[in-house]
Amino acid sequence: MKFLKNIRLLLIVFSVLISACTYSPLKNEPGEIFSDYTYQIGSGDTVDIFIWDNPDISSTVTVRPDGKITVPLVEDLPVNGKTPYQVARELEKIYESYIREPEVVVMVSGFQGVDDQQIRIVGQIGSGGNSSDNSSRYRGMTIPYVRGMTLLDVIIEIETIGEFADGNRASIIREVNGVQKRYGVRIDDLIEDANMSENVAMLPGDILIIPEAFF
Repeated sequence: MKFLKNIRLLLIVFSVLISACTYSPLKNEPGEIFSDYTYQIGSGDTVDIFIWDNPDISSTVTVRPDGKITVPLVEDLPVNGKTPYQVARELEKIYESYIREPEVVVMVSGFQGVDDQQIRIVGQIGSGGNSSDNSSRYRGMTIPYVRGMTLLDVIIEIETIGEFADGNRASIIREVNGVQKRYGVRIDDLIEDANMSENVAMLPGDILIIPEAFF
C-alpha cells in the first residue's frame, strides 16, 4: 500500500513538473489596451437601426446564427464580423433606392460579438454559490471582450471558480502572430493574496483554462 502511495505521489510530482514546462508565466501590464480592437457584430447581438426621419423603417433586430439580419426593405443582409459603422454605410447605399439621402445609425446592445473577440473560459468554473450546478467536472462559457479587460474582470464576470479548481495552474491560450501559445496565470495568488501583479491583461480571443486540483 505504501508503495502505491509513493507511486501516486511521484506521478503527481511528475505531472506538476510537466505542466510547469509547457508554458511561460504571463506578465503583461494590467489595463493594457489592445490598440487595434474595434467591436465587430456577431450572431446573437441585438442591433438597433435608426433611419433619420423614417421611423416606420427603423427597427431593432437580432443577428441570426447565420450572421444575417432582415429589416424593412432589406432581406438577408450579412453583418457578422462587420462594425456598426460599416453596416450603417451599407444600409445607406441600399436605402438610396427608396429614400433621398438616407442617414442611418446602427447601435448594438446585448453584446456577443464574433468568436475571435470573445473570451472563452473552460474547466473548474463555479456558479455563484449554486452548488447544484457544481456537479459537473468541467463547465464552459463565453463572455464578450471589453477594452482594457483584465483577469480579475473575467473572474468577476464568471462570479467564482469551482470549489476544486487549482487557480495557480490556470493558463491562457493566446494567438500570437498566428501561433497559439500557452501562458501560466495564478488566480489563487491574485484573489487570496491580493497579488495584483497577477492581474494580467486579457485580449480578444483569449481562452482561459482553469484545471482541477490534484488530491
